Amino acid sequence: MKVVVDKDKCTGCGKCREMCPKGFKIWNIGPDKKAEASNLRFCHVCTICAGVCPTKAIQVIRDREEDEKEGTNEKNL
Repeated sequence: MKVVVDKDKCTGCGKCREMCPKGFKIWNIGPDKKAEASNLRFCHVCTICAGVCPTKAIQVIRDREEDEKEGTNEKNL
């Protein structure tokens, strides 16, 4: 799984960090005043961040091969 932020669309509003259940553990506002996803090991793939982004700058992309390696599958999400 990876979280991709389109820096051209991101306004740095912080709604992703504010609404994410893990918030400050995952989301930072970088020096360029844009959202950055880090520490994704805390991410539960809830996709709230993508849903609340007013500019649709966030995409959550599931990587099935990576999920299987980590022991995660759609049944236990």
